[in-house]
Order: sequence, then C-alpha cells, then structure tokens
Amino acid sequence: MTQRIRLAVVMDPIEDIHYAKDSTLAMLLAATKRGHELWYLTQGDLYLRDGTARGRARPLEVRADPRNWFALGEARDTPLGDFDVILMRKDPPFDMEFIYTTYILDRAEAAGALVVNNPAGLRDMNEKVYTAWFPEFCAPTLVTRDMAAMAEFAREFGRVVVKPLHGMGGRSIFVVDRQDKNLKVVFETLTDYGTRFAIVQKYLPEIVSSGDSRVLVIDGVPAPYALARMPSADDNRGNLAAGAQGVARELSARDRELVAGIGPKLAERGMLFVGLDVIGGCVTEINVTSPTGIREIDKAFGTDIAMLLIEAIDRRLAARSH
Repeated sequence: MTQRIRLAVVMDPIEDIHYAKDSTLAMLLAATKRGHELWYLTQGDLYLRDGTARGRARPLEVRADPRNWFALGEARDTPLGDFDVILMRKDPPFDMEFIYTTYILDRAEAAGALVVNNPAGLRDMNEKVYTAWFPEFCAPTLVTRDMAAMAEFAREFGRVVVKPLHGMGGRSIFVVDRQDKNLKVVFETLTDYGTRFAIVQKYLPEIVSSGDSRVLVIDGVPAPYALARMPSADDNRGNLAAGAQGVARELSARDRELVAGIGPKLAERGMLFVGLDVIGGCVTEINVTSPTGIREIDKAFGTDIAMLLIEAIDRRLAARSH
C-alpha cells in the first residue's frame, strides 16, 4: 500500500480567500482528489528552534463548496521536515518577513521536505529583475537608480512603462511618453530621488489588442491555455487586481517558444509553478511567489491545471524515493 503523502500549505488566512478565484484552493482541492493529507500554516506559525524548522500546523479539509470550503483541526507543533511537501503560497509583499520565511523553509527542505517553490529560488528570482536572465525573450528593459539614464531610455523608445521592483497587482505602474511633463516626477517617485532601483521597459502596444497574458509553467512545461488580462478602457494595466478583464485563450506558438527557452531552467531551480507575463510575444515578468490564473482558465476550458501541478509534485516525490 502506498504511503499517504503529507502536504502542508503556507498561505494567507484561508477564511479570507476569494473562493471562485483562488489558485491555492484549487491546488488543495486537487491534492484532496489524489488522497493527500493536508495541513495548514500561516507565516506566524513557522519558527526555528536550534536549527530545526517547526510549525504549529493544523489538519485541513477543503471542499468544493463556496459557502463552506474548509475546516481546520487543532494545531500540532510539528517539525516541518516531517511533511513530504510544503506549498509556499504566501502572497507578496516580498518583504524581509517573506525572506525570513524562506530561511525557515530552507531548513525544512534540508530536513527532507520538498518545498514548492524552492525557497532559494523565491529569494533569488525577483519577478521584475529575473527577466535579465532571459533578455532574448524580453522587451528592452533598464533597471537603475539613475534618473538621467531613465530619461534617456524614454527618449530612445518614446513610450515606456515604469515600475517598482517590489510591487504586485499593478501597484505604482506608470505608462509615460518621453514628452510627458510628469516624466521626471515619476522617476523621482519610484527611485525615491535616485536612492532606490526601479525598472523601465519599452511600452508594448499589443497590450491594448491582445492583453497581458499569464502563461503558467508547471515543472518546466506550459499549461495548455493562457489567461489574457485585458486592460479596462480607462487604464493601462493588465492586472486583474487593477480592473483588467481575464480572457482564457489557446497558447500561441510564441508562448510555447518562450516556455521552451525559460521553463527548463526554472524547473532545474525547483520552481514548479511559475507564471510568465507575456505582452506582444515578450516576457515582462517571471512570477514565482504565488502565481494565479488557474480558476479562470479551468472555468473557460474545463481543465484542471492544479491537478497537473499536484501530479508533477508527486512525480518529484517518487523520483526522490528511487
């Protein structure tokens, strides 16, 4: 008889999630279908004692019921290395508390748990900056604190997108033209007068007609469909949190080319679930912390993308035991 897999999830409060849209819940429902034993933790439940990663874990049941989707048991103090797999699904902000959490998860991995995504990768792969490892697949991009260099970049390309390196959900994203009188103040704001790094990218006009597509990558392989986020008529941002409309679509040949070039390298680093943001055939961000989009694609095409991830995790666990 196969031993039941013990899967723990580190996430934001489960009672506060959006049932119909939450990708983490989709993963937990898929794990339940596979017969896995679920445990629940938040960041505050994790701690280190004498080098051992531990947590106050609670048994978790999830259900496909929008009125009653979870039940929690009593907390038990547990070495994190006793779990077969730990899903790290804490949403940003990517702050020092997030980094400290990855250190604890490093120790859990050293004790035998498979952590998804790999905690060292979570630290190393800033979702904006990591595009620099794949410039051949990305739009022209500048990361700097130098406001004069930003202005020169804007003059070169005419219209640019300016973003902070730590943002999410479309926060503090500006689209500006080289002649815009607000250009200087945008640079001042995002770099805090040249004391912080920010990112400037060439504006890709295809976002208006084709949207900002989320291409999900599961252990180096693309999910069968993508989610195009179409900006609203009065906004430039292709972020669902900023009011964009999600439209599921088939993968393009370019999507597959991008994943073929980037996906295997992510998988080698233990990044089993990643979202590539694609505009006009160019990758603009590589999302590794807690990518979403599963539920919208599943609803449109009848897929079960979360199950593809759980099966990939199970294969990784099986390979470890051989």
